[in-house]
Amino acid sequence: MSNVFPVGFYWGGATAANQCEGAWNVDGRGPARTDVTTVGTADSPRYITVRMPDGTTTKFSQFTPVPKEARGAVLDGEYYPNHESIDFYHHYKEDIALFAEMGFKMFRMSISWSRIFPKGIEEEPNQAGLDFYRSVFEELKKYDIEPLVTISHYDTPLYIEEELGGWSNREVIALYDRFTEVLFREYKGLVKYWLTFNEINCALMTLKFIPNMPHTMVQDRYQSLHNQFVASARAVKRAHEIDPEYLVGCMVAGGPSAYPLTCDPKDIIAAQIENQNSFWYSADVQVRGAYPAFAKRMWEHDGVTVEFGEGDEEILRSGTVDFITYSYYMTSCVTTHEDVEMSGKGNLVMGAKNPYLTYSDWGWSIDPDGLRYTLNEIYGRYQIPVMVVENGLGAIDVVEEDGSIHDPYRIDYMREHVRAMGEAIADGVDLIAYTPWGCIDLVSASTGEMHKRYGMIYVDRHDDGTGSFERRRKDSFFWYKKCIESNGEDLD
Repeated sequence: MSNVFPVGFYWGGATAANQCEGAWNVDGRGPARTDVTTVGTADSPRYITVRMPDGTTTKFSQFTPVPKEARGAVLDGEYYPNHESIDFYHHYKEDIALFAEMGFKMFRMSISWSRIFPKGIEEEPNQAGLDFYRSVFEELKKYDIEPLVTISHYDTPLYIEEELGGWSNREVIALYDRFTEVLFREYKGLVKYWLTFNEINCALMTLKFIPNMPHTMVQDRYQSLHNQFVASARAVKRAHEIDPEYLVGCMVAGGPSAYPLTCDPKDIIAAQIENQNSFWYSADVQVRGAYPAFAKRMWEHDGVTVEFGEGDEEILRSGTVDFITYSYYMTSCVTTHEDVEMSGKGNLVMGAKNPYLTYSDWGWSIDPDGLRYTLNEIYGRYQIPVMVVENGLGAIDVVEEDGSIHDPYRIDYMREHVRAMGEAIADGVDLIAYTPWGCIDLVSASTGEMHKRYGMIYVDRHDDGTGSFERRRKDSFFWYKKCIESNGEDLD
């Protein structure tokens, strides 16, 4: 197949503030939940450390409910990897120069809400935070790299979560309004592409990780998601009013990537329901501007009532996104049958194991054909431009004595996924960008590890907090550079 990637295709990479910036309490930044979350492993969970009203301290798994009276606390003897991460805050010029050397056309990043509004409730923003991101955007502009900015990437100020009850409290919408108003006005002319929330559907997807979740928490999850939908739609309208050149997208996790394990009709329906619940529910609201028909049955099944504010339906209709983005790492299998082998590892169970696929060291399936499939499903449903804004292989890299890092497994993974995207474009999908996750090594969100590396740039940072922060080019760095230079044609 001849080269099908369009001229002007956005090749790049993706990060998130809380997983790469570090400088967690520098220049006026306030804490987020990740700042009181410890390191974990593939087999043991990360913990949220808290202080109770009586002064005692304890910790809770990140996939278990935290009592409302608990307050996040940094405890002696615990390691918090997000505090320093890879210190992008002080290395951004070096890192952006490396991105430019690879040939990036786009860099997906996020803004830490608590770096702009430390508690989230302030009337005026923190100028040091605004100045930092302006410097980052100016550095990107110097190299003609387009920023793709995620406004909220698992980074709600801790004060909002603990004192206001988080997104289940409708008052948070107005705080997000203020945050986005500042961003859209401050960075006009420096940023064109925005994403309102990262993996917004995770509010419901994580329900499966918490067995026997109290019904009040299930209710909170649905209401929180609705409030975020409203906040997102309001942000889209605000962006277009402030600058008609702004393009605002949504970001949904995983894609419609659940397969039926067997051809049993019950498995077919179970997989359909899984995709509805985990993906289409959220994407429909943000792209089509209304809840899908099956939402009512979801609410009834989970025994929840989603409270709408006055005018919410009109807000959702009028604040639809300009493009859709999603993360794609793997597919999963759904079955109604018992005694089947499960995939995943530790605290993340990914469904029944697919006998036709291979799996990573962390139990994630490797399925490039699934990327083509999901792209066709998404574009066929919505007919608006699509971006793949997360994709990659978490693996253990070894630094050789001469300082080189050979990662053929990552090159193989990326090569096959780029080919799959090419097939989807040939199928007619309007795919406009590819920003693989963790283009530079960073802290894993699920485990807090550093040795689960995604990057094409190695960072000398380890699970115990040691390391020099030195950056090194992996073999995949040079492969991706060649891929970009050829606009996806030279993949050898």
